[in-house]
Amino acid sequence: MQREAEALLLAKLRDGVSLSQKRPFFLGFLDEAEAASCEAFLKKSREINWLFWGGYEEAERRLLGLFPDYLDSQAEDFPRAELFPLVPLTFLFRKSDPLSHRDFLGSFMALGIERDVIGDILVGQGRCVAFIRREMEAYFLQNLKKIGRVGVRLVSGMEGELPYQREFETLSGVVASPRLDCLVAFLCRTSREKAAGLITAGMVMRNHKEVLSVSEQLKEGDSLSVRKHGKFIIDRLGPLTGKGRLSVQCRKYK
Repeated sequence: MQREAEALLLAKLRDGVSLSQKRPFFLGFLDEAEAASCEAFLKKSREINWLFWGGYEEAERRLLGLFPDYLDSQAEDFPRAELFPLVPLTFLFRKSDPLSHRDFLGSFMALGIERDVIGDILVGQGRCVAFIRREMEAYFLQNLKKIGRVGVRLVSGMEGELPYQREFETLSGVVASPRLDCLVAFLCRTSREKAAGLITAGMVMRNHKEVLSVSEQLKEGDSLSVRKHGKFIIDRLGPLTGKGRLSVQCRKYK
């Protein structure tokens, strides 16, 4: 995330914290990097009542809700579906039409819709569920009759399972150490020299934050995003092999 964009986001967050003392305030939809920046800011204070929600548990793009003291956002029975101003919309189309996430997002943006009012877009065969800000629901229903050149039927709400299954490719091997340049080289199947170039060029994010140090030490559970190469999760670091190298196991998002 660019520094200017992050500064603007945190300024909006500070305003939201102030406004939320009287009524709930919602920011986003936020991508993973934006959410990480907001979470780091909010964790510095225990006096702020907050929660992320994107419509389902594994959502990548989420709203940030800031709440007055009388609403306990950490309670297990917190009514997220009722309080968060988002709705699912279901698009129905012929299974023979191979529509993609890019097709749906492109059609949404072509209507002049801002990206931050759109959450996750989950596409399956003949069916897509998109999460949007509630205030945009009527506009979507009135204006979206086609995705690209494909006719669709749009209905409010969602029935049945989400058309979604996250898939991974498992990557196993050995590296010299848990340094960032070693892992990036392994994951991107390139040399450590070229991996270091990717890092110093600002093309690598660890846990949704840009990292520029090639020697940063990674831990199990870390996520890495490498521009033009994909997103990865570090599942296991170790044990050492007989030759003193570090065995690793990772997952790559498909």
